[in-house]
Amino acid sequence: MPVQSDLREILAAGLAAADPADAVRRSLGFEGSSISAGGRTFAAESVSVVTAGKAAGAMARAAVEVLGDNISGGIVVTKDDHDPGPEDLETVFSSHPEPDERGVDAARKVRELVESLGEEDLLLALVSGGASALLADPEPPIELADLKRLTGDLLKSGADIGEINTVRKHVSVLKGGGLVRLASPAPTAALLLSDVVGDEPSSIASGLTAPDPTTLDDTHSVLRRYGIEPPESVAEHLRGAEENPGLDDPVFENVVNLICGGGRHAAEAAAEKAGELGYAPLLLTTTLTGDALGAASMYAAIVREVLASGNPVAPPCAIVSGGEATVVVRGDGTGGPNEEFSLAMAVELDGIEGWAAFSADTDGHDGPTDAAGGIVSGATAQAMREGGVDPAEALSDNDSYAALEAGGALLVTGPTGTNVNDLRVAVVSGR
Repeated sequence: MPVQSDLREILAAGLAAADPADAVRRSLGFEGSSISAGGRTFAAESVSVVTAGKAAGAMARAAVEVLGDNISGGIVVTKDDHDPGPEDLETVFSSHPEPDERGVDAARKVRELVESLGEEDLLLALVSGGASALLADPEPPIELADLKRLTGDLLKSGADIGEINTVRKHVSVLKGGGLVRLASPAPTAALLLSDVVGDEPSSIASGLTAPDPTTLDDTHSVLRRYGIEPPESVAEHLRGAEENPGLDDPVFENVVNLICGGGRHAAEAAAEKAGELGYAPLLLTTTLTGDALGAASMYAAIVREVLASGNPVAPPCAIVSGGEATVVVRGDGTGGPNEEFSLAMAVELDGIEGWAAFSADTDGHDGPTDAAGGIVSGATAQAMREGGVDPAEALSDNDSYAALEAGGALLVTGPTGTNVNDLRVAVVSGR
């Protein structure tokens, strides 16, 4: 279908704008013996690189391009099946979204590296989304099994990423500013590829390099809000834990945190491509959060209004948003927030012509699945029924993956090498 072809072009443009290697190249400078990042200049005898997240490989390779032999070593921690780092750096693959033993080993290696640094060294931290889970660093006496249980309960609860990271930061060694505290007195330059709404450094990858504005009380509040009973080892740790370093902690005097890329870049590029293809673009927001079902209902209402009245923008048009939706697990199916959004759109606008939409996780993996999300139209729900799946029943069972697969509506990109939140676009042709 021509409209779906346009949607795929729009998605490709958004992903290209969030290229992690380009983000590092435009943010990191080197001249003479000085390294610059975020308006600060560092003169270091050696540079050690810690790269963690779904975009870790590409970010590490770009840093090596810029700094060359000034890098003395480092470690790259990324997700299975994602691009590794350059040969000169050790690459460790671990699990996401739930941690595993390889993540524990990766966190141990990172800790050993940063604790070996002196004040004449520079820690270059290249951080992208996914690093929270990939670096599994539970504070003693918390065991990995208990960390996995806690993480799973948070992911299923409907808590947003900020709330999840609030808890993670208070049960971890490296998060909540722990990485730079361990590296001190070595200065740290951190380039952050943001996967969180608002691009707050303390929320990206649970704030490995940033002051922590959250508290232990905030952690307890999140657990109570979602009815999560933590494992006993977690409860024991929280009873005796100290607060993470905050804004006034002197350890951050020698730290620069620079947002080198994020969801806004992807959304703006998607809107621009939509305009080039002949659709009047409307960038709604790059900060959409909350339940995917609510977001889909809002989008469906806008599509109906555009078709009925030409408001808030006349067709042909493209409604664009970024952010990060969540799923409240009610059933036993499989899917992620982008697949659930797409299925809900197909159900709400079943049989209505003149529109099509996609919702995609920019890393290429929506929740625990191998699809980035879904691409749907008014004909998709009927295609699902013809494929043997009732779309409304699948939605109530959180079984969006099976429904989209039955309707030929899964959006599969494979690992994209970046991670900057979700991207949603609905195009309304009016015909």
